[in-house]
Parts: sequence; structure tokens; C-alpha cells
Amino acid sequence: MSDEQSTPDQQAPEQHVPEQHVPEQGAADQQAPWGRVDDDGTVYVREAAGERAVGQYPDATAAEALAYYERKFAELEGQVSLLEQRLRGGAPAQDVAKAVAALAPTIPVANAVGDLQSLSDRLAKLQESLGEATEKQSAEAQQAIADAVAEREGIVAEAEALAAQDLSKAQWKQVTAQLDALFARWQTAQHSGPRIPKKDGDELWKRFRAARSTIETARKSFFAELDSVHRDARTRKQALVEKAEALASKGAAGIPDYRRLLDEWKAAGRAGKKADDALWARFKAAGDVLYGAKAEADAVENAEFGENLEKKLALLDEAEPLLTATDRTAARTTLTGIQRRWDEIGKVPRDQVRVIEDRLRKIEAAVRKLEDEHWKRTDPEKEARSSGFAAQLEQAIAKAEADLAAAQKAGDKRRISEAEDELAAKRAWLSALG
Repeated sequence: MSDEQSTPDQQAPEQHVPEQHVPEQGAADQQAPWGRVDDDGTVYVREAAGERAVGQYPDATAAEALAYYERKFAELEGQVSLLEQRLRGGAPAQDVAKAVAALAPTIPVANAVGDLQSLSDRLAKLQESLGEATEKQSAEAQQAIADAVAEREGIVAEAEALAAQDLSKAQWKQVTAQLDALFARWQTAQHSGPRIPKKDGDELWKRFRAARSTIETARKSFFAELDSVHRDARTRKQALVEKAEALASKGAAGIPDYRRLLDEWKAAGRAGKKADDALWARFKAAGDVLYGAKAEADAVENAEFGENLEKKLALLDEAEPLLTATDRTAARTTLTGIQRRWDEIGKVPRDQVRVIEDRLRKIEAAVRKLEDEHWKRTDPEKEARSSGFAAQLEQAIAKAEADLAAAQKAGDKRRISEAEDELAAKRAWLSALG
């Protein structure tokens, strides 16, 4: 097998075949739309200017020889189609243009059988569209660069806004997370986005770095000061823990002192979570010792005073009928005896003191109420005042009745009305005195 001219895969021809040949039509010629094979195995391609020998395919049938060079054509057509697809798919127009420029000269002289002219026409048409595609892609690239610059401008503006706030009041966990997120966005834009002009990139990075530096400086200053505050708090709380632990020997009697230490603890400030937790565990343990001693003492006391509680509960049951008593003298006598016996019994468990005292106070209040009501009814001074005033009212009523009779006799309606009103008022007052 040989090609008259160089094939795309650079196969050398095996023998010389004239470039143009007008064959004699013989029965042995294998005909095809775009080529033929003559008796000696030479393969020709048909072109507008005539036939051109493209090579030989010895030791094969004419059909096999034509098929071989038709496959050569199919390979060329595949290359043209691929370039067309690349341009439609948005491949860089400059890259496509280079490939077209390299492929176009090879097609007219290609050792292949097929419509080579149509391939050249398709490449020419493709080449014509490259200019427009180049302009469009250039505009898109410029817009992408402008968008990338705007995106980084936005990132820088957000960083500068973070740096411009009152950082002495900043929530540093939140601010740090925001700054880290902005830096991550910057890196993504730098690695994944289009390359922006160096001047713009340098200027924007300088601004971003300055904002970040301002925030980092303030953050370091804040935590340095916080560390100092924590150290002072740790020192104070350590001293309080030692004082609390020293109270253990006092037992329950040390509780008032422990409570004062607890007030100081609350005012000491934060020492950092880890240190606070550890110191508080010790401080609380010291308090537990004191309150444990108190609980033991209370338990002993409750056992000792439990019998007293039963006696006082029995007294309350005996006294509670006084809540509905009506004889003040008998009620007072009974209550006085109960109060005396109450005091003689003595203490009860601490947690029951208020319960039983409240019940006794209720009974005492009921007896006092009986005495107060009796006093109000029998107050000599009040009775004397009421008697004198009643006599005056009776005299005033008699006078009002006389005035009413005189007015009625005279037929004076105005005087009658006034006298009736006066008489009604005086009678109401007298009725109120009982």
C-alpha cells in the first residue's frame, strides 16, 4: 500500500503516480462517488479539476483500497467536526483558530477519497466565524474580570466594615468566624476565578490585609487583657478556696463565714472556664463539709425534739376549737393555759417551727378578735357619747316636727319640703345610734 502524496499519518508512497490522470474507462475500474481504483491498484480522488492519484493499495481488492482512503477522509472530516463542536461549546477561539490554520492547508492535498472541497468550505466558514467568536469571548473575559474585581471589592468592603466597628465590644467568636469566612472566599476567588490585573489584585489584597491586621491586633489585645483579668480572678478565688477549706474545723458554725466568702466569690469575676470549674469544685466541696455537719446536727436535734413536736401538735388540736368560740372570757382562759404549757414543752425540729407557730398564731388572733368586738360594744366613753348625742337628736327631731306642722298650717310648700328633709335626716342619725 502506498500514497502518492504524504498522508495525515505521514505514510510514504510506494511508487510514483502522476498527480492528474484521466483514466481509460475499463471494466476492471472500481468506481465510487468520489474516487476509483484502476487495474494496477492506483486509487484516485475526483476533484473539480479532475482526478488526482492519492496512492496505491497493493495485494487488496479495489473495494478494500477505496475503503482505506475513504477512512482517511472520514478521519479528516472528524477533525473538522471536532473543531466545529469545540467552537460551539465555548472553547477559546484562539485555540480553535490555530488548529484551523494547521489543518486547512492539508485538506486540498490530502491522500483521501471524499468531498475534500466541502471540508475546505466548512473550514473556511469556521474561520470566518472565529473573528466574531473571538470578540465575544474577549468581551466575556473582560466582563468576568470585572465581576471578579467587584467580588473581591465586596469581600474587602465587608472586612473593612468588620474592622471599623467598635472592637472593644466585639463578640470575638463571631467576628473571628466572619473574618475566616471572608478569607476563605478570597482564596476561592483567587484560585477558581479569572486572573485579575496585578495592580487591582495587589491593591485589594493590601486593603484586605490591613483590615485583617486591625482586627487581629484588637483581638490579641482583648485576649491579653482578658488573660490578665483571669489571672487576678484566679488569684482571688484561690485565696477564697483556701479560706473556705480552713472553715472545716468549725462545722455548722462556719456557715455564716462561708456565706460571706460566697459573696466575695461572686464579686471576684471570671477566671476562665477551666480554672473556674476546678476552683468552684473545691469551693463547693468546702461548703458541702459545713452543710453536711449542719445536716448531721439537725438530724440529732430533730430526733431530740421529735417528742416535743408531738406534744405541741396535741396542744394545737386542743386549742383549735377556740377558732369558733363565742365566750371571750372562757376562750382567753383556755388560751392562756395552752400558751403556758406550749412554752414549757420547749423546742421542736427546725423545719416544723413555722408550721406549728402559724397554726398557734391563727388561734390567738381568733381570741383577740372576740375581745376586740366585746370592747367595741361596751366602751363606756363611746356609750356616754352616744347617749348625749341621742338626747340632742331627739330634741332636734321634736323641733323639726314642730317646724313641719307650722309650715303645713301656713301652706308654705318650700318650708314644708325643708322641714321634711331635716326631720328625715335627724331620724336617720338617731336610728344609726341604735
